[in-house]
This record gives sequence, C-alpha cells and structure tokens, in this order.
Amino acid sequence: MSLANQRRLAAQILKVGQGRIWIDPESQDIVEAAITREEIRKLIHEGVIKPLPEKGVSRTRARVLHAKKKKGLRKGPGQKSGSRQAKISKKEVWMNKIRALRRKLREWKQVRAITESAYRELYDMAGSGVFESTAEMERHAKTKGLWRKR
Repeated sequence: MSLANQRRLAAQILKVGQGRIWIDPESQDIVEAAITREEIRKLIHEGVIKPLPEKGVSRTRARVLHAKKKKGLRKGPGQKSGSRQAKISKKEVWMNKIRALRRKLREWKQVRAITESAYRELYDMAGSGVFESTAEMERHAKTKGLWRKR
C-alpha cells in the first residue's frame, strides 16, 4: 500500500515538500483510491491530507543565554576569543595589580609592620610599576630591611 504518488501530488498542490504531507492513517484506503489531482484536492479540503507545520530552529537556548548575559554572566575572559589584551585590557590588568599592591600596603601600615616612610617609598615604587605582585613587593621589603624593628 504505497501512497508515494498521492503524497507527491498533495505536495505539489499544497506547495510543500513531500516530507511535510500528513495522511490520516485511518483513511489510507480512501487516499489510495484517489489518483487524480481533483480527488487529492477534495481530500485536502476534507482534512484527510494536511501539510505539517514547518520545523524551525528553537530559540529557547539563545534566549536563556541572552538573559544570562543581560545579568552580566558569561562575560568573563573564558568567553572571549582573541589576544590576551582582547580578553582583559591592559588597563584592567594594571588596575587589578595596583589595587592588590595598595591594599597590601595599607594592611602593613595598619598593623604597623612598616614605617610611614617605608610605606611612602613602597607606594611610590608600586605606582611606577616596579612590582609585578604583592609577593615581589614583600621580598623587596625584606631584602631592603623595610620591616619595622619590634
């Protein structure tokens, strides 16, 4: 019981692909008997043959991602492609580094680990880009004997 010819005719009449033609499984013998375009049109009118809706690409995942990005998520360096500076700008790298250094200096000054003059010296050095990290600044302070004598 092949309905290929009827399916082809229905597809031409409805101007859709053959894969989008739905034939009522309970009326297959009626459809099989229909061999002219006129009979197929009559079956379409009766609802025995229908075009299936078009399948599209779901936008659900895209909407979810968009909502997350609106919240500020998925925007970190791992999501970015390109050079190192494309991921985190030079300015941002500098800001992160200098803030860490100055935070450490304030902490040392507060617990009185260094003197005011040592603080000022290290602060100026940090601002001029001498230190790459807080660990390096700590090593420098130790080697130069800037720690307060207890």
